[in-house]
Amino acid sequence: MHLLIRLVASAAALAVATFVVPGIHLHTGSLPKAALTLVAVALIFGVINAVLKPIIKAVGCAFYVLTLGLIALVVNALLLWLASVVAGALNLPFHITGFVPAFLGAIVVAVVTWLLSILIKEAR
Repeated sequence: MHLLIRLVASAAALAVATFVVPGIHLHTGSLPKAALTLVAVALIFGVINAVLKPIIKAVGCAFYVLTLGLIALVVNALLLWLASVVAGALNLPFHITGFVPAFLGAIVVAVVTWLLSILIKEAR
């Protein structure tokens, strides 16, 4: 149940990023299809984060230390951009046009997911 709640929270964060950040596009006509697309992209993004992020952190440990963790913003942006590429390969109508929208989108997704996680913990 916890994973499902986190998936919905990530989909909501992606929806906010889609509305706030120019360059992140969701090309659907109906609200149910948009919601399903966002859930699918959130699932893709979660799988990519679960698989690649620990490997990147282990390999690039020195960069994390040298930049005081700021490289994590770049890594999150690249992983979000990769999720967009995978979504495009799966014919999902979600697209990020470049690195800057991915960077801004990753910040928005991180902040919104953090806020939603606080609200979810308080609701319990």
